[in-house]
Amino acid sequence: MPSAETTQSSVHEPDPVRPTKDDEVARSGSELIGGPLGRFALVGTSWWTPVRIIVLVAIGMFALGLVQKAPCYNGGWFYGAGSQYTHACYSDIPHLYQGRGFADGLVPYFDRLPGDMEYLEYPVLTGVFMEVASWLTPDGGSAQTQGQWYWFVNAGMLMVCAAVIAVCVTRTHARRPWDGLLVALAPAFALTATINWDLLAVALTAAAMLMWSRGRPLAFGVLLGLATAAKLYPVVLLGALLVLCWRAGKWRDFGRALGGTAAAWVVVNGPVMVPAFDGWSKFYRFSKERGVDFGSFWLIMAQNSSDPLSTDTVNTLGTLLMLLCCVGVAALTLTAPRRPRFAQLAFLLVAAFILTNKVYSPQYVLWLIPLAALARPKWRDFLIWQACEVMYFLGIWMYLAYTTSGDAHKGLPTDGYHWAIGVHLLGTLYLCAMVVRDILMPERDPVRKAGDDDPSGGVLDQAPDVFVLGAGAYPPKDAVPFESPQVEWGAPGADGRSL
Repeated sequence: MPSAETTQSSVHEPDPVRPTKDDEVARSGSELIGGPLGRFALVGTSWWTPVRIIVLVAIGMFALGLVQKAPCYNGGWFYGAGSQYTHACYSDIPHLYQGRGFADGLVPYFDRLPGDMEYLEYPVLTGVFMEVASWLTPDGGSAQTQGQWYWFVNAGMLMVCAAVIAVCVTRTHARRPWDGLLVALAPAFALTATINWDLLAVALTAAAMLMWSRGRPLAFGVLLGLATAAKLYPVVLLGALLVLCWRAGKWRDFGRALGGTAAAWVVVNGPVMVPAFDGWSKFYRFSKERGVDFGSFWLIMAQNSSDPLSTDTVNTLGTLLMLLCCVGVAALTLTAPRRPRFAQLAFLLVAAFILTNKVYSPQYVLWLIPLAALARPKWRDFLIWQACEVMYFLGIWMYLAYTTSGDAHKGLPTDGYHWAIGVHLLGTLYLCAMVVRDILMPERDPVRKAGDDDPSGGVLDQAPDVFVLGAGAYPPKDAVPFESPQVEWGAPGADGRSL
């Protein structure tokens, strides 16, 4: 039977962090809905919990994104190709319904496609998502009607993914539920949500991070394996966990996560890989053979060079750059004055994957938005980054409008598009720099200033270090041993404890 002391501490729930108290931008923005929460406000007594509010806001923003696609839904996707760029409402979904054989009932990966793309160039779980949407699309009508229905069905399924993301991000940091509003209100989220099927992988990744924060490494691994079966980028989260578990000595938990990831990935891919290897491997071959494309700094180099690098050379250099970033993140983790938070490393590694890649489609910003909300929950920095991404979103469509308008030259010329790419790169690097600063100076981390250690870290939260390099091996003289439940950074909190 537990003692009275342990029972009292176990039932005590710390007060949630109110962003309007510490974040000037959040406080100013709250004036639109009545101002900051008062000192004597009753929290937790209403049906309108933070999770429910944030999910409704996310769905509302998603719906606004659907409205933004209306000019294309009513014709831009089907005739007058330039209008889908001038209205910035392009989506792959209706185009690939016809172009990848879904309208004709072809089976992805097994049936060969007519044209240049011999097989579906998406990972298996995304292909399943696309196929299920095609089953739900009503038969009959014109090709335009079927394309409209297919996009509409996919939009409904992707809205569910958006709601899952909002719930998972809101619940990952238990004391900071309102950070989920960063995701729900992100303008780039609404603008890019239905361009492609990336939200499936993002939702699975967000659910995986929630499971890890709850101390369930096997469930984390299974969900991360499913996410990797939908998109390649989630696998880099294992790199973040590797160095964190190395520093904390949590090898058993990392092994469970790795095993769950591998098992889930094999279960999804095996039934397709074995009988239809050529179709299954198309995604990986296409990723390797694809040349330098939109949104990358490689494109700026190629379009300003009389002798651009070959695709093989770019693949090699891009891989080396990514490896260097991974080494840098590992060194930062093992030498930091305090073990970085899981969300911080996850954001840095996914951002490195994006920055070094040879292509940056506008919907790739979805990969980073939930991670950014957990890694750097500061409205000013988040909105600066989002402004850069919105500018890139407009820039790429205006550039495509320019290249498809012939002699009319309507849109953004090549030099202007290069500036748009530069804005995207600088915005992402800026947010990375803020996260790195928080790692090197933990007392400036918004999450740790509020008294938490690593709320998304699960078994890593408040765990002692067993392997530290450099100055990180020598804690500040006033630091309290990790056996203490207190978190020794920052200014004293409202309850009198050191934060």
